[in-house]
This record gives sequence, structure tokens and C-alpha cells, in this order.
Amino acid sequence: MSSDEIKSPRIDHISWGHIVVAGLGKGKDFKLWPGGGREWDWRETGTRHEPGIQPADIEELVDHGCRVIVLSRGILLHLRVCEETLELLEKREIRVIVAETKEAVEIYNGLVEDGETVGGLFHSTC
Repeated sequence: MSSDEIKSPRIDHISWGHIVVAGLGKGKDFKLWPGGGREWDWRETGTRHEPGIQPADIEELVDHGCRVIVLSRGILLHLRVCEETLELLEKREIRVIVAETKEAVEIYNGLVEDGETVGGLFHSTC
């Protein structure tokens, strides 16, 4: 497998309600990991802005071997992150970065370029 095949996909564009990911296309919210990703459907885990990103939301990223996870809180910072999620990542010794979405995209893309084993959850609205 070449290094390009195991790299996390780059986010090419982010704007309100719209994310474009290299090789995956367009969507509103995304889960990304080394070698792939998919749209993030909050209904799968019952995610809401509060209490926020739950451990169940990040399990897929952990399962795909992410050593760094970027969690976006939305453009208006309305999406929270459950304390249990942060505790789980700490317990598994996975570095976590929590940021506003546009900043999170910049951080994530930089980590992709640096060859990090990075994944993330990206929310494109509030």
C-alpha cells in the first residue's frame, strides 16, 4: 500500500453547510480517517449540539487507527464535546484537538500534509 493510500483525505473547501473532501465529494458534516471517510450522520448516535460529540461518534475514528483526532465545534461553536469523549481519547492515548470548524480544517489539513495518522469530525454549520 502506498503512502498516498493511507493518508487521510484533504478537506478542499469549507463554508456554511458545505464541505468538499478530496476523493469523497460534498456533504454537510464528515467523519474522516486515514484512507477514507464518510458523511457524519448525527442520527446514528443521537448526537445533538448539547451534550455534543459522544464517545460513540469517535469510535469509528479510533477503529481506523487515528493517533490524532480533530473535533470541530461548528462555525459558531455551538457543538460541544462530552467530557466522556475526551476521557476516552486520553485513556487510549490519542491526541485530541478541539477547535472552531474553519480552524479545525486548517489544523487537520496541516496534520495530513505532515503525514500524521489523523482523523476528525467536521460540522459545517452552527
